[in-house]
Amino acid sequence: MTNRIYADHAATTPLMPEALEAMLPFLKENFGNPSSQHGWAKPVKRAVADARTTIAECINAAPEEIFFTSGGTEADNWVVKGSDGRLMVSAYEHHAILNAAKSEAARGRDIVYVRPKVGSGGGYVMPEKLSKSWKDGIGLVSVMTANNEIGTINPIHLLSEFAHKRGALFHTDAVQAVGHIPIDVREMGVDFLSASAHKFNGPKGIGFLYIRKGQKLRSLLDGGQQENGFRAGTENVAAIVGMATALKNNCTRMDEISAHLEELTLHLRMGIERFYDNPVFLGAGIGSQLPGFTSVSFPGHPAEGLMHMLDLKGIAVSTGAACDSRNTRVSHVLKAINATNDIAHSTIRITLGAENTIAEVNTIVSTLKQLLRGLGTITR
Repeated sequence: MTNRIYADHAATTPLMPEALEAMLPFLKENFGNPSSQHGWAKPVKRAVADARTTIAECINAAPEEIFFTSGGTEADNWVVKGSDGRLMVSAYEHHAILNAAKSEAARGRDIVYVRPKVGSGGGYVMPEKLSKSWKDGIGLVSVMTANNEIGTINPIHLLSEFAHKRGALFHTDAVQAVGHIPIDVREMGVDFLSASAHKFNGPKGIGFLYIRKGQKLRSLLDGGQQENGFRAGTENVAAIVGMATALKNNCTRMDEISAHLEELTLHLRMGIERFYDNPVFLGAGIGSQLPGFTSVSFPGHPAEGLMHMLDLKGIAVSTGAACDSRNTRVSHVLKAINATNDIAHSTIRITLGAENTIAEVNTIVSTLKQLLRGLGTITR
């Protein structure tokens, strides 16, 4: 199929050429184990250290606060299962948090769930929501930086401040946000932050966890003494180097890319509004959502069918989180923001990336118009 259009960047992003180029030497000649004591280890050990420094600089952390993981899921699980006390999480977290919390609950840990503020706010988690559900003994609060289905960006600095005043630690799953909006762990005031490279044009299967200096977690993996003894396993050097390269590149170009995506998103939404009378855009709106995010409902038409019809036309979108693709039930995110069943069942997620163009957005709009007209959903 030619002229395919990829508009599902929230699920994963294409590997940037610069990241691939940076990885290749560590897949070929520089194949040594960084834990070895001979000369073959020196270039890879240096590459890992340099990548750690680069990533730290991108989020205003210290290199020793960056710990490499296999991705966001491992990082989230590490924080949830390596912490103590009652656990407070938002009801629209990624399943890496929710299912880890469920696992902890099965072991007898008390989990407190917080619903986001709904309405025109687009599904924010606010301090007053934490306050209403607060219980003594909460040791960790986890709220995502930005939601992976509707793109709403949460006020993490306010939430972490609230948690700290009550003696709890604070974690944020920033997997969807890192590399797309400014991330400063000092300004955010977080104790832990999760990220995954494939969300910002790096390779799959690699991520990192920021652990604020002075804080500790129980190890999730036992074995060798890698990552200062906190995370066992031989480092995935090529992927680590690719992740650092991709993150630095995205952070350097962030303003440029964000402006481009805002233009594309506005063009997309205006195009939809020109042919469809009552589209329902979910989330907080342009400027308060992640760049490139559009979660839109066409009430009365099942989203899954529309997604498959778009796929047959060569256009990739989704109906929610890709990691939940086998689940055809209503999204837990849309439930959490009180979307009606009709809206929830008819919502598709269109997430654009830096490589998308106005011409591609025009094609998405015209194809949607054609499909919905053919289904009798629109008449103009």
